[in-house]
Amino acid sequence: MASINTTPLLQELDSELEDNDIHESLVVRDNKPLFKPVEPRDKFNTVYLIFYILGIVTLLPWNFYVTANDYWMYKFRDIEIQNDLVTGSKAINKTSLQAEFTSYITVASAIPSLLFLILNAAISHRISANKRILGSLFFMLLLMILTLVFVFIDTDKWQYLFFVTTLTIVVFLNVCSAILSGSIFGIVGNFSPIYITATIGGQALGGIFAAAAEIVSLALGASSTHSALVYFLIGNITIAFSIVLYVVLTKTVFYKYHIEDKLLTISEFGSSSSTAQLISNKVVCKKTLIHGLSMFLVFAITLSVYPGVTVLIESEGHGNGNKWNDLYFIPTITYLLFSIGDYLGRISAGKIQKPKKGSIILILSLARFVFIPLLMLCNAQPRFYWAVVFNKDYQYIIISFMCAVSNGYLANLIAILAPKKVDDFEKETASLMMAVFMGVGLALGSVMSLVMVKLL
Repeated sequence: MASINTTPLLQELDSELEDNDIHESLVVRDNKPLFKPVEPRDKFNTVYLIFYILGIVTLLPWNFYVTANDYWMYKFRDIEIQNDLVTGSKAINKTSLQAEFTSYITVASAIPSLLFLILNAAISHRISANKRILGSLFFMLLLMILTLVFVFIDTDKWQYLFFVTTLTIVVFLNVCSAILSGSIFGIVGNFSPIYITATIGGQALGGIFAAAAEIVSLALGASSTHSALVYFLIGNITIAFSIVLYVVLTKTVFYKYHIEDKLLTISEFGSSSSTAQLISNKVVCKKTLIHGLSMFLVFAITLSVYPGVTVLIESEGHGNGNKWNDLYFIPTITYLLFSIGDYLGRISAGKIQKPKKGSIILILSLARFVFIPLLMLCNAQPRFYWAVVFNKDYQYIIISFMCAVSNGYLANLIAILAPKKVDDFEKETASLMMAVFMGVGLALGSVMSLVMVKLL
């Protein structure tokens, strides 16, 4: 019988086993592809600029509602007293609706925002980001159009009903804002820190944009309602434009590389289901807890006095008939200057990113508590309990600007550093959690603002 030479067969089998072992060690065990695609270029900084604008829109309803102070002062004025019909802010004695409206708006904004930030984090893996973002933008636009319609309606005979209706609109607007901001932050967590800075910087720039739009509308010299018409029209156009920009964003190669291609890589080179199972909210929360607590403190402290208390702070020359003191002081100092300080703080954090140690960031966030009594001691009117200590405009300006810069710096620093504390596949969850901690801070701060106004 002829002998069979098995050597080539054994060599071939051994070679296949070695190949399988190599393949397994490169793909299955590491869950990483052998060759990583080259990152495309963000042409003309298109994605960067779109994230900036989307950052503006995430807080646009909030910024436009709280900044339109002159319009609300007119809507909720005492109609039995012969106040100036051109601008409601010239009335020396504020009604209860005028004095407390901003604080109620803050509460109506913060609480639904918190609830839907948490809900958004829970449904983020079930409903696509495109549906959440475009859906929230469309509903936001419809509600802002409704706000614009009320400018044409005389609500003098039913102020309380208009008050409740407005707060109801604010609630639904902030439901949309919460879903939008949570979804945007979840997406941008997959990009480099400069894109996180763009989104957060856009939020601060949104405050500048809203305040500038209010000042321009007032400078036109029209009545409060006509100024509000121009003001809210700008807001509606901005939201409509952002819908178009988001569609453009999803079509860019740079966006697809960071979002769609990464998901495709996971499905091709590793088990997507097993990767999803590795994401534990408890584990991510434990890794980023100090940053989350810091984010909570930053916004809880700020919202307890801004804008509920600060909108009541008057110029030292208020009531003397000067337009700067009576008309432009609040939109310029309370809103525009604060937003500029907040924006500068966020931009600085994107470039410096220090301190990096979580415990130091927590201490700095807690130290901002000093701004609560400092702003309470400024010239906020009406007041019954606290004495006015800082009655000069420059004193209030310095305190407010420092509060704004520290708010922006710490908020952006935390948002940048938190995703770095977790693995790559946990970054979106970490960013969503920071948004939830921010929402908790906003909710508690808004409730505290009602108390602070009562304590003046």
